[in-house]
Amino acid sequence: MDSTTRTALVIGATGGIGGEAAAALLRSGWRVRGLNRNPEAAAKRQGAGAGVEWVAGDAMNAAEVRRAAEGVSVIVHAANPPGYRNWRGLALPMLDNTIAAAEATGATIVFPGTVYNFGPDAFPLLSETSPQKPKTRKGAIRVEMEARLEAAAGRGVRTIIVRAGDFFGPRPGNSWFSDAMVRKGKPLRSVMNPMRPGVGHAWAYLPDVAETMARLVERRDELESFAVFHFGGHWFDDNADLAKAALRVAGRPDGKVRAFPWWALVAISPFVTFARETMEMRYLWRVPIRLDNRKLVAVLGEEPHTPLEVALRAALAGAGALGDVAAEADGSRAAISP
Repeated sequence: MDSTTRTALVIGATGGIGGEAAAALLRSGWRVRGLNRNPEAAAKRQGAGAGVEWVAGDAMNAAEVRRAAEGVSVIVHAANPPGYRNWRGLALPMLDNTIAAAEATGATIVFPGTVYNFGPDAFPLLSETSPQKPKTRKGAIRVEMEARLEAAAGRGVRTIIVRAGDFFGPRPGNSWFSDAMVRKGKPLRSVMNPMRPGVGHAWAYLPDVAETMARLVERRDELESFAVFHFGGHWFDDNADLAKAALRVAGRPDGKVRAFPWWALVAISPFVTFARETMEMRYLWRVPIRLDNRKLVAVLGEEPHTPLEVALRAALAGAGALGDVAAEADGSRAAISP
C-alpha cells in the first residue's frame, strides 16, 4: 500500500481532541501531519502529538491548508476558536478551507462534534437523528458546520462525525473538568459541580474518543458518505458522583463537592466574553443529557472505554491536580479496550 494512503492531516493537533486523534492514528500505523503556524515550537512540545510531522500553515489560509493536505487520505478537523471568541468569523472559514482541501485531494474529513447542536426538545437521550434546534449562537454555528459537511458529502467528500459529551483527559485543552471543576496546578481538595443536585451528565474521555475516530477511519470505505456517530462515554446519574470519584482518585475522599458559582458569571458576563458565552450554554447543565451509542457499537462491536479511575487519574495529572499522589497518566492508554 502506498504510504500516502495512510497519511493523515490533523488541523488542531496541539489541542485536546486534535492531539489525541494524532496519537491514536500514530498508534494505528498512520503517518500524521500537523498544521501549525509555528511548526518549530509545536515540534518541541511533549505529549499526544509526539511523532507528528509538523508543517507551517494557518487553518484560516485556504492555500496553506490545501498544500498541507497534499497526498493525505484523511483530514481531522479539530480546530476551535480559543476562548469561545468569534466563532462565526473563525470556525466557519476554517472548516470551509478543510472542505476545499478534501475536495481537491479526495480525503475523508473526520470531525469531532458536540451536543451544542441540540436544544431541550431533544433531551434527555440524543440519537444521531434527534432534531437539531439549538438555543444558542454557538449551537447554531455547529448546526451550520455539520450542514456544510453534509453538503460536501453530497459532492463526494466522505465525512465522519463523532459527537460526544463534555471532554476530560490528560491534555484536555479547554474543558469544564480541568478549567472549572478542578483548579489547574493545585492539589485537589474540593471539586465544583456545575449541575443541579441529582442531575446526570455524559463525559467523554479524550483518548477513548480519539481511538473511536481512528477505528472508524479504518472502516471509512464501509460507511455512508456522511456518517454520524454518538459516543456514550462515562455516564453519571448524578454528576456529583464524578466529583466524588475525582476526590477519591486524588486521595481526598473527605474533600468537598461545591456548587459552581453561576452567580459570579452572571455578574461579570456583561463585561467578560468568556463568562457571557459560558452563561449561554448553562442550559446544558440543568438537565440530564445522554448520547445513544448503539449505532457506534453496531459498527465497531464495542465503544473504546477506559476505566473511570484510570481516566480520572490521567485527567487530574494533566491538570496538575494530584499533588503528592502518584500519577501514571501514560498508563491510561493501555486500559483502552483492544
